[in-house]
Amino acid sequence: MREAAVPTLGPRLSSLFAYPFRVFFLSAALLAALAVPAWLLMLLGGGQPPLALAPPYWHRHEMLFGFGSAAVAGFLLTAVCNWTRTDRLHGASLLALWAVWLGGRLLMLGGGALPAWLVHVVDLAFLPLVALDAGRRIWRERQSRQFILIAVLTLLWLMDVGFHVAPGGPYAHGALLMLMTLMLVIGGRITPNFSDAWLRMTGGGAAADAIRVVPALERATIGAMAVLLATVLLEEPAPLRAAVAALAAVASGARLVLWRGWTVRREPLLWVLHLAMAWIPVALALLAASALGWVAPTAWVHAAGAGAMGGLILGVMSRVALAHTGRPLRLPAGMRWAFAAVLAAAAARVLVAVDGLPWRAGLLAAAALWLAAYLLFLLRYGRMLAAPRVDGRPG
Repeated sequence: MREAAVPTLGPRLSSLFAYPFRVFFLSAALLAALAVPAWLLMLLGGGQPPLALAPPYWHRHEMLFGFGSAAVAGFLLTAVCNWTRTDRLHGASLLALWAVWLGGRLLMLGGGALPAWLVHVVDLAFLPLVALDAGRRIWRERQSRQFILIAVLTLLWLMDVGFHVAPGGPYAHGALLMLMTLMLVIGGRITPNFSDAWLRMTGGGAAADAIRVVPALERATIGAMAVLLATVLLEEPAPLRAAVAALAAVASGARLVLWRGWTVRREPLLWVLHLAMAWIPVALALLAASALGWVAPTAWVHAAGAGAMGGLILGVMSRVALAHTGRPLRLPAGMRWAFAAVLAAAAARVLVAVDGLPWRAGLLAAAALWLAAYLLFLLRYGRMLAAPRVDGRPG
């Protein structure tokens, strides 16, 4: 079914709502560039707006369910259209969905004086709408392999429900584990496949043949993440949580080794995916260590959030935006520095958490690197995302 274009918008804004990745990638990058400096300003005593949650909870919520959800929506709603060969969500329908996401961000930022139920309802409306649009396409085409993504998205939404009910509970950690699981599923598909294709295109057939994806290992990794989620939500004994996290770290690390990321070191659009995915076993190992009291819990949270999530989102957005606007897969000038900056930001933030850097200087360094990475993305991709495809095709 074709949807009406937005009739009252100019051509540039009409292009922005021509495909889900456009508006949601731009929104994710803008929120990343604004929310982290805003949080740092609050943390250092610079005042705060009338937040719907206490500042630490607002920061966690917006990075997980604001930034993370926008990136997931942009990728998933774009990818599902390709997988199912169905017409994209666009025009007025996409504008309405984006307005729900934006309304949630505005209410979380300034809804402290408003009825709590209004904030809850608007914020919690977004992910079910994303799951509904993706799920109906998958169901119609009977692509059962994709239902795991809808299941994980549903669990992520339940973590948001729990967060609203009990911000100090385990739900932020549960949401981060769900986002890591999404990264393991999606990254596990695109990273080795993209690497294989690039190696064959550049004459590295032998190296491509050596890349391996072991289905049993894939299932074991996702299974370990499911058990880990249960141990975190049920607040099981620390030794059990540590053991499961360590098992998940080993499994996810073994996948990476089998993907042979060093063979694509000349292509930044690929090495950023491998390095971002490498933060997942690091985060899981730090989770195991934190369960045993060896390091602060913030170490694994920022390894997963800033390193895996921040790096993979930036890398995937950079590639998808090129491919789906009809451009060759050539990274715009300066973007390799953006990739290096976001990964360095994660390293700096984790070092602060383990007392490897002074608190104030380390936080400022991490925030500056993070901001530089996403500002570079906005500078190089902002116009691209708001302009028609260069090949004249719709979308």
